[in-house]
Amino acid sequence: VTGVQTCALPIFEAWLIATLDRLGVRGERREGRVGIWVDRGGGREDKIAAIGVRVRHWVTFHGVALNVDCDLSHYTGIVPCGVREHGVTSLVDLGLPVSMAEVDMQLRAAFEDIFGATAIEADF
Repeated sequence: VTGVQTCALPIFEAWLIATLDRLGVRGERREGRVGIWVDRGGGREDKIAAIGVRVRHWVTFHGVALNVDCDLSHYTGIVPCGVREHGVTSLVDLGLPVSMAEVDMQLRAAFEDIFGATAIEADF
């Protein structure tokens, strides 16, 4: 990740970290690694969120993926973001069985903390 792509990463990281904090999970950045990580203790760190940013023909594409209740066995056949020495986790794997509606609510609240109020359909 270089150039224009790197400028968006810190704000996405802050948004995901704030969301996880609202859910009672300490998410952290790691130097040289994209995404958000949780310290599992004993030197074990697992990735809980991914960030993707791409610029093509002067158009930006970006997004985040927060692992809520995914089947972690799917990660055994891939190397997420090229990081082989660490694992992948989810909120459920961490013992936090939250609904997607709850995660959406916390993502939105953290987003508004960073960017300001958003409009919803009822506002129009």
